[in-house]
Amino acid sequence: MSRVFLFVALFFSAGVVGAQDAKPLNPALVASKWHAQWIACPGAPQRDVGIFYFRKEVTLASVPAHFWVHVSADNRFLLHVNGRYAGEGPARGDLFHWRFETIDLAPMLRPGKNILAAAVWNFGIRSPVAQMSNRSGFMLQGDTAAEELANTGDSWQVKQEVGRGLASTNGVSGYYAAGPGERVDGRAADWDWDASSVSDASSWKGPETVGHAAMREAEDADNNWEMVQDLLPAMEHRLTDAGKPVRYDGLAAMPAFPVQPLEIPANTHITLLLDNGVLQTAYPELVMSAGRDAEVKLTYAEALYDTHGDKGNRNETAGRHIEGVSDEFISDGGDSRTFQPLWWRTWRYLQVEVTTKSAPLRLEKLDAWFNAYPFVEKASIAGDIPDLKKLWDTGWRTARLCAHETYMDAPYWEQLQYVGDTRIQDLISYAVTGDSRLGRQAITNIESSIIPEGLTQSRYPSRLPQFIPPFSLLWVNMLHDYWMYVNDEPLMRATLPRTHGVIDWYASQVRPDGLMGKVKWWEFGDWTSGYQDGVPPQDADGGSTFLTVQFIEALRDAAELEKQYGSAERAAAYQSMMRKASDALNRMNWDARYGVYADTPAKKSYSQQANVLAVWQDVAPRAEQQAILKRVLASQEEKETVASGGPVPPMSAMSYYFRFYLSRALEHAGLADLYVSQLAPWYDMLKLGLTTWAEKPEPTRSDCHAWSAHPNYDLLTVVAGIHPDAPGFAKVRIEPHLSSLHEIRASMPHVGGVITTDYKRDGEGWVATVTLPQGLDGTLVWLGKEHSLHAGTQTLHLPSMTSGQ
Repeated sequence: MSRVFLFVALFFSAGVVGAQDAKPLNPALVASKWHAQWIACPGAPQRDVGIFYFRKEVTLASVPAHFWVHVSADNRFLLHVNGRYAGEGPARGDLFHWRFETIDLAPMLRPGKNILAAAVWNFGIRSPVAQMSNRSGFMLQGDTAAEELANTGDSWQVKQEVGRGLASTNGVSGYYAAGPGERVDGRAADWDWDASSVSDASSWKGPETVGHAAMREAEDADNNWEMVQDLLPAMEHRLTDAGKPVRYDGLAAMPAFPVQPLEIPANTHITLLLDNGVLQTAYPELVMSAGRDAEVKLTYAEALYDTHGDKGNRNETAGRHIEGVSDEFISDGGDSRTFQPLWWRTWRYLQVEVTTKSAPLRLEKLDAWFNAYPFVEKASIAGDIPDLKKLWDTGWRTARLCAHETYMDAPYWEQLQYVGDTRIQDLISYAVTGDSRLGRQAITNIESSIIPEGLTQSRYPSRLPQFIPPFSLLWVNMLHDYWMYVNDEPLMRATLPRTHGVIDWYASQVRPDGLMGKVKWWEFGDWTSGYQDGVPPQDADGGSTFLTVQFIEALRDAAELEKQYGSAERAAAYQSMMRKASDALNRMNWDARYGVYADTPAKKSYSQQANVLAVWQDVAPRAEQQAILKRVLASQEEKETVASGGPVPPMSAMSYYFRFYLSRALEHAGLADLYVSQLAPWYDMLKLGLTTWAEKPEPTRSDCHAWSAHPNYDLLTVVAGIHPDAPGFAKVRIEPHLSSLHEIRASMPHVGGVITTDYKRDGEGWVATVTLPQGLDGTLVWLGKEHSLHAGTQTLHLPSMTSGQ
């Protein structure tokens, strides 16, 4: 194949993907040095920017049923077999958990001569923050003796690609942690690196060996890559549109491109703006012919900007311009040259800018190959909530675009797996798909970040350490969440001891009175006006309601885990700390003047967040909880208000993110029928033309932020009322909150099948039809009364909320 980095997603057929779902690992490889060696390009940069090609010829008498190999690289690889896409990776981790991918090459092999070829790249100091690294290198190991003829070593050849590099800038303002834009000069690029023969054999040479590959369990490894097998499935890759033309300049009329080719005369400059209609994460693939020396620039953006730098309505294009990450391509004049960046991009809007020189250029086509974790949407909800389908689809799109080899906070701006975001993403994944594999990855990757003090890092993998101690507490909660949805005792037993460091470190920060003292690093709680840099207010010696209650939540979850898998003594100690902290909050931070909790004992400020947590975690007495939440919902940021005849102080308002916890508190306090009325911020985003949920209200940096997608989880668990009622989802508890609705139908996946609920108003009451999969039973709760549920279908007649039980 004579195209650089052609990403042939066609070969992600059901047969190939299916064959790669089962990943073998020869036991002989686990605790020994491998025969394969890490190899590199001699004389090339080890840790600076470099792009390399590796290739080897393998001769087979016949094609075996399977040809399993284990492949890794630093930073990443793209593997082709006989010019066809075979795989990519590795999934991100740290050097103590360096992933390798397991790939079956058999579908791409043929009798006789076969070419194995890999493109490997290292972006050096401009690598994504999520990309950790040792040095440039590539490794391929056959799973058994039958595949070892493919092993990396002296029999491979290598060359450095001089036609590819990085764009000079990332083209964005604001905090940006994802990968750089790229620049490809087709005049210098190698177009046959994966072909059956190469045009310039003299440019290829033998590799430098960097020691034998080995897994973490091996004795005295030769290098710093301590490898573990990546157990995730291959990412989804499917052909989709790049967008439709909505604006042009330098052309006589709006072109049909990319549906039809576009001819651009010599010495011409044109721009063409495409609108995909919705945000997507994909590899753009541009094919062009002729036009030697022509320069093509692709710029990707979530939204357009007006002259003031504001986004406004995302559907509007008039008077707006594009800013964002760009890739640049220079044509060598060849026929049907395919250009594609090495990493996927995020865009709704894509601008094509072309400057031709002395020869005309033909843009043949521009496609996109969608890329994300291969979640399958199994849950559903329908009913008479306004714009329910738009709410659901927008939330699910947000969740999907923020899930790849790891969860990501934002696919455009950072691509980092933050614990605060990830906890919510995990729950959405469990409830909507029943697929817990990416959630398990998140738990173990964050565990890998633990430092000697016992805390996790706030995000991981990350080459730039960042510490948000409250996120360490949320990691404990993540483990408990997983326990409730997934039957995975080995992970629980292996990971629970690692939570001890988090709890013990926090316990050492508690004041003698039981409130949390001031701790180190960044004590992020929420983005809100009253929390400077996101940190809840504190007195000189701490005393934060928010941070104390967050510790209580972690203690509660950890105590339940300890009772099941760990130490009864620890569980008792945790419960004692909970009681002491709750007593201190009620004694020192409760403000009887307003009937809410102050942020600190000094009672100088108040926040919705602190009171929401106090209700959810039963710090507030049950009799007070509804009144507190009603005051919270009536509060304003800038002035005192009145609720239930009494004053309500100004309160810092919750972000989209923290409304996840509001949903939990409403349900806990018996006010979940108010949930639908709390969806106004999401309706406002729809009015602005957003197709994914934003990080925060306008002006927002990120138009796609995972933590804002929790309505998908809320609709299933709060409105439809479907919850696990025992660890491993061994039982189900269904407690719907139907408010003024007339019908709701919902389903949620379960390891045994699908749980379905169908509620229809019938006169003054409701008819509820519930179907549980084989082997599952549970309870339906309505107006405080419990109704037993069994496997199969059952119909219950429920009274109206005003007619009693």
